Amino acid sequence: MELSLVIPVHNEAENIGELSGRIRSAMNGHSYEVIWVDDGSNDRTAEEIRKHSDAETRMICLSRNFGQTAAMSAGIDIAQGEFIVTLDGDQQNNPDDILVLLKQLKEGEWDLVAGYRKDRKDSFLRTIPSRLANWLIRSISGVTVRDYGCTLKVFRSQYAKNLELHGEMHRFIPILAALQGARIIDWEVSHAPRRHGKSKYGLGRTFNVLSDLFLLYFFQKYFRRPIHLFGPLGMFTLLIGTAICVYLLGVKISGEDIWGRPLLILGVLLVLAGIQFLTFGLLAELMMRLYFSSGRRPYTIKSTFVGTTRT
Repeated sequence: MELSLVIPVHNEAENIGELSGRIRSAMNGHSYEVIWVDDGSNDRTAEEIRKHSDAETRMICLSRNFGQTAAMSAGIDIAQGEFIVTLDGDQQNNPDDILVLLKQLKEGEWDLVAGYRKDRKDSFLRTIPSRLANWLIRSISGVTVRDYGCTLKVFRSQYAKNLELHGEMHRFIPILAALQGARIIDWEVSHAPRRHGKSKYGLGRTFNVLSDLFLLYFFQKYFRRPIHLFGPLGMFTLLIGTAICVYLLGVKISGEDIWGRPLLILGVLLVLAGIQFLTFGLLAELMMRLYFSSGRRPYTIKSTFVGTTRT
């Protein structure tokens, strides 16, 4: 099978029929499957999917609303296609763009092609925070995808299935793929205003993006070697605290009273903090050793080659 389309949906009953028809038209002549993930909808979403299903349709119904990341992960886990496509179920992504992204992926030998909504049809209150968030993510991560909020993406299966999505990490998929060594490009796609249903996004999600971005920065820099973060931090803190304590010891020996001085309290706290940072770094390093010794591999194989025997 060439393509697996993973579509997380939550209360999108009014969009299912139209989107199903548009997908069939766009995918005509290609081997594909459509995996609908009903993320705990309380409307007729599941019934509409069954009503408009065909031989290419598969559906997962989650027991409750787990969020877009978990729904996307569930769909990717059962996908069988050589290439995996993610798109929204609100019809703002155009299924006709899927083959455009797939063509770019194949011709450029990319591992992930992400959609870029150059002409967005969302309100001012959504586009401005989104642009600021995209700029911040690019600046911190170094992964220069222009539109992290666009769900429409095409992956090679081996990278999609190793994303290890959790929390609300779906918005950082390009960074997670880059951590595996994936070659990434973005490509302009069309965008349509929402015609049915209500948006599930709000301004409050901006703060979630910032906290998740901090976590992704840690993953990029220190996931495999946490001691490289906590070690220098602990040694620096311990060194400053020790220097303060040695200085105060000299003052004490000279006959001055140092009890109750704020500097003494600061020195002791810095020494204790330094010891804690070093201890935490060692524990984190041991946890990573256990993580990889359990069968996890710190790399992703892109391809293999076996040479022919010469006669």
